[in-house]
Amino acid sequence: MARVEIYDTTLRDGAQREGISFSVSDKLRIVHELDKLGVHYIEGGWPGSNPKDMEFFERVKNVELENAKIVGFGSTRRKNIHAKDDPNLAAILDSGVKVACLVGKCWHVHVEEALRTTWEENKKMVGESIAYLKEHGLEVLFDAEHFFDGYKADPDFAIDVLKAAQDAGADCLVLCDTNGGALPLEVKRIVEEVKAKMDTPLGIHAHNDTECAVANSLVAVEAGVAQVQGTMNGYGERCGNANLCSIIPALNIKLGIETISPEQLMLLTEASHLVSEIANFSPYPQQAYVGQSAFAHKAGVHTSAVERHDQTYAHINPALVGNIQRVVISELAGKSTIVMKANELGIDLSGEEHKVTDILNRIKGLEHVGYQFEAADASFEILLRKALNIHPTFFKLERFKVTMEKREDGKVATEATIKLHVGGRTVIETAEGNGPINALDGALRKAIGSVYPALDSIELTDFKVRVLDEKKGTGAVTRVLIESTDREKTWGTIGVSENIIEASWQALLDSVEYGLTHKRVHEEQGFNSMDSADNPEDG
Repeated sequence: MARVEIYDTTLRDGAQREGISFSVSDKLRIVHELDKLGVHYIEGGWPGSNPKDMEFFERVKNVELENAKIVGFGSTRRKNIHAKDDPNLAAILDSGVKVACLVGKCWHVHVEEALRTTWEENKKMVGESIAYLKEHGLEVLFDAEHFFDGYKADPDFAIDVLKAAQDAGADCLVLCDTNGGALPLEVKRIVEEVKAKMDTPLGIHAHNDTECAVANSLVAVEAGVAQVQGTMNGYGERCGNANLCSIIPALNIKLGIETISPEQLMLLTEASHLVSEIANFSPYPQQAYVGQSAFAHKAGVHTSAVERHDQTYAHINPALVGNIQRVVISELAGKSTIVMKANELGIDLSGEEHKVTDILNRIKGLEHVGYQFEAADASFEILLRKALNIHPTFFKLERFKVTMEKREDGKVATEATIKLHVGGRTVIETAEGNGPINALDGALRKAIGSVYPALDSIELTDFKVRVLDEKKGTGAVTRVLIESTDREKTWGTIGVSENIIEASWQALLDSVEYGLTHKRVHEEQGFNSMDSADNPEDG
């Protein structure tokens, strides 16, 4: 089996995406995850360029890695000086890395306009820099910047730069589509032409400005490159870099080309989501292979087929990349969707056609007025359990009231009072909050927290509001989506109403009840119905 090395540059190129700012601790966590995933090279940044990268390279020396090599990135020496006098090259050596990646110019426009030097001096800058690091025992990769633009403008000059790097001892010549403007057919042609002229292994570094970075990387491999550079989730400047979360499984599964082991490949979804969380981005649901929706089925005809054979609407077995197949509930659902979703919850509805029909009609009716269960699995589960009369009642609401007061000094005060029946008694509690929902959440927790202590571990992590019919202005129907967690799993709930407080209460109530149901608090305390919940001493 052919083999391709994976070079990850999330910590440098990926960090150039707008909105990303990795701390040193963030970078070290990502290093651990990428090493576990099995990538071969992890580019840490520019040694000596800033205090953060200096600290990273110092701390990463103490990290024991099983699979990956840490790479120091830098540019070739400055013009008209000796390599031994260049501070950038000195910083790479001082960092203690065993691998360096040097970037050099391969497009005459950059040589003449950006560097303002001669073509001959540029080739010397490349060759002498690589030779200097090789003399100090480093493995050296050469990133041929703007190579495809340079080759299309003047192939002889671009090849001469590569030959200067090759003659100096470079271990890999990485062809960079720095502007991201190349298309797959020309990438494949150029790589084949270059490979015929060079003896050193080639690599590919693609950017995504034409949405072709993954395709360009794959055709480059078919044309003979031995290394692919990219980032987790395709993070990067402008439109991003080649997405390793798509490239790795495409090579392994689709093309039969080894990158990481099958066992490591099963960690891909986990790694993708972890990097997203560290970058402070929500994982992109529609991302190929690793997205939450990558193997989700919504239309009834699809779920009916999937029920018969799980790969009828899946291009691979999702378990190969650590993902799962999901059934999404929506107005497009058929009866098979309901049965399959119930099976996921451990409920067998295969012989309950009339109940399935009733549940399906309820879903379609609710979605007609604005509900969206594909974003609120927890609310769907509660709906299902209620329809089957197996959902526990934790408390009975009598009423709640929310007030907001804006004072003369400009301060705003919000207060909620709730009256409910729980644990055999009537409880009235009041709480203040930084908004009506926060206050209502606080009052509910005060009212039932002593009966259900597991509530302490349940917290709201996201709150989204959408107006469904903007033309009605303040009288429009509002959809509220709440995301919650118990520190072990995360779930979504929904509420819909013309009154935003009521919509929020629906989503909040589902969130709490779902969390308590899965904590099995009612079972642990012997609560099997509303009657026993009102009389905990009977348990």
